[in-house]
Amino acid sequence: MIAPHINPIALQIGPVAIHWYGLMYVFGFSSVWLLVRKQLRECGAWGKSVSAEAYEGLFSALILGVIVGGRLAYVLFYNLGYYSSHPIEIFYIWQGGMSFHGGLVGPIIAGWWYCKKHHLPFMLLMDKFFVVAPIGLAFGRMGNFINGELWGRVVTNPSKVPWAMIFPGAGAEPRHPSQLYELTLEGIVLFLLLWFTRKYDWPTGMRVAVFLTGYALARIFCENFRQPDAQLGFLYGDWLTMGMLLSSAMLAVGLSWITWLIIRNKST
Repeated sequence: MIAPHINPIALQIGPVAIHWYGLMYVFGFSSVWLLVRKQLRECGAWGKSVSAEAYEGLFSALILGVIVGGRLAYVLFYNLGYYSSHPIEIFYIWQGGMSFHGGLVGPIIAGWWYCKKHHLPFMLLMDKFFVVAPIGLAFGRMGNFINGELWGRVVTNPSKVPWAMIFPGAGAEPRHPSQLYELTLEGIVLFLLLWFTRKYDWPTGMRVAVFLTGYALARIFCENFRQPDAQLGFLYGDWLTMGMLLSSAMLAVGLSWITWLIIRNKST
């Protein structure tokens, strides 16, 4: 099966081009904005501990954190050699090249700074945002698929993987559509888990820890089907990738956080 060739430019008006990759970010941010606001209304925080004006400012800070953190982490961890020689292309984010792990750390730092400055409940807001963060991830993976990037490894027996795809630029061999695997597990499945448990009486911060753990497990699994970045390859043997390494650290943090919250909750 040949992967559908989708023009990465959704709309062009003269010299101005609107890319699907950028639109996926718009759709993702918009969905998160609406669903976090819905949660704040549900818990009674909207208009009280979190005003509409403060929320708008916080969201702007988080968007900046996602973009800056995601891009810088990709440059530093995945392709430093290339961008050292082509520094202007660091700003060409419409061409793809964003690291999820940087896109996670960036908004956490930006959110902490903004909440501290404006006296907002940081951990409460963290919980609300991480419940719906997988929706943003799902749109991001769809952007990867449309761009024809981050494809999967070669399928040795296509008859057992009838959904394998031939991606333009990846050779003539069928490959796993790993972008869609990640969209499903890191995006849809993780979102449903967190969304339908959002009203459970969990300790503050537990949803963040569950997200970290769930995403890390899904990403490590999907890395077994995803082709390592050409400029990096495998970090060790024929199995360890940069995505696995960063996600393993994330998994350790998530599990440690869950354990700490359970112990603390029992002691109180």
